[in-house]
Amino acid sequence: MAIVLEGLGVPVLETILSKVAFRDAAAAACVSTTLRSVASDDALWRYFCARDLAVCDQPLDPDGNPCDSFKEAYRRWFKSFGMYPFPLVRRAKECWSSIKSWMAVNLPEVNDTLRKGASEAEIKSAEKILGVQLPIPTKVLYRLCDGQQTLTPDLVENKLLAPLGVMGGYEFYDYIVNVHLLPLRLVVTETKRIARQLGFLTRSKSIVVAASYYMEKFFFLNCTNGQLYVGTRNLREDGEMMPCVPQSLIRPADDIGHDMPQDALLLWLEEHCRRLQSVTNGVQVRSSAIFVPEASEGNGGDYYYSYSIRMSLLPEGCILDGTHYSSCQLCSRHWIIRSKDIIVSDVSGEAVIGKFPLLIPDEEEFFYQSCTPLPGAPGSIEGSFTFVPGRISKPEGRHFNVKVAPFILEEPEYVF
Repeated sequence: MAIVLEGLGVPVLETILSKVAFRDAAAAACVSTTLRSVASDDALWRYFCARDLAVCDQPLDPDGNPCDSFKEAYRRWFKSFGMYPFPLVRRAKECWSSIKSWMAVNLPEVNDTLRKGASEAEIKSAEKILGVQLPIPTKVLYRLCDGQQTLTPDLVENKLLAPLGVMGGYEFYDYIVNVHLLPLRLVVTETKRIARQLGFLTRSKSIVVAASYYMEKFFFLNCTNGQLYVGTRNLREDGEMMPCVPQSLIRPADDIGHDMPQDALLLWLEEHCRRLQSVTNGVQVRSSAIFVPEASEGNGGDYYYSYSIRMSLLPEGCILDGTHYSSCQLCSRHWIIRSKDIIVSDVSGEAVIGKFPLLIPDEEEFFYQSCTPLPGAPGSIEGSFTFVPGRISKPEGRHFNVKVAPFILEEPEYVF
């Protein structure tokens, strides 16, 4: 068999090994000198790192430390996370990476509060103290990031950290909420404290994973069913809570119909990440689309969709590289349109519908509509707008891009 494989040539062997699991590639190195050479090529391990772990640009270990090679990076990831499904590890890593990337640009002071990942020993210790078995996705999330460091013995510093919850919040009248993700240490202490007051936490195997340090607001992860709950105004009176994630989306680890478990905490953070992407450097972009039946053709013809774009500047103004600007203006656009996952249009150009909207805080949002044909549904539109702080005629900072998350174009069940 080894002789037959070697006769295929190195390029073919590289392609074959790139299609197998990393364990099989490592085993192939024991078969012959040629296979050992191909299986040891760092280009192959770079591909494995990107495919399995979303480690792409440079070889980094789970703590962000550089490695001598992608093979060494993969080895360290496997040593740290080999007890978990790698597709889940990649998914959780991408979730945290997206949140951190957005925070680094828009709220660097919040990004600075995110802790490095907890160790497996720390997770086991927390489980033992609380008497629970954490859902696997929650374990992976905490292995990658151990919540926020926003509570210290210094009361003055705590006041400065209180508004820096990674989940954000709201304020009206004298009512202030800002939600922080708790590190394992506070998960333990807060769960024990509230359990003494409410009692039901111990029976339901629920733990506190997020909280506001202003007005009380607590999020509880039920370690039995994987759901995340938030307390209502009747929490202290009768333990009333409401679920935060559709129960139908939660998949426990023992669900034999799926190869990737997902609990509410993972789904909640992913949805939060998606919503964050609609705001970049203070610019908020919202999009929607509707099927246009009267312009479409049946029997394989083009479908037509009208889409709406709304953009506005948050009250804080445009925030770029830590500097606040009182306005920003759109310069150009870039749209990618897909039909059944195939790119059918990739367009870049100045302005939108011939206009260069100037965004100013607290002014009416800019709104425009356009349409696009689609060879077949489903499809999608995504892209970006390029803005400049100040005005095009008098730029005050560098250009920046605001991404528009993909929005789906599909043949609806109800046609209006």
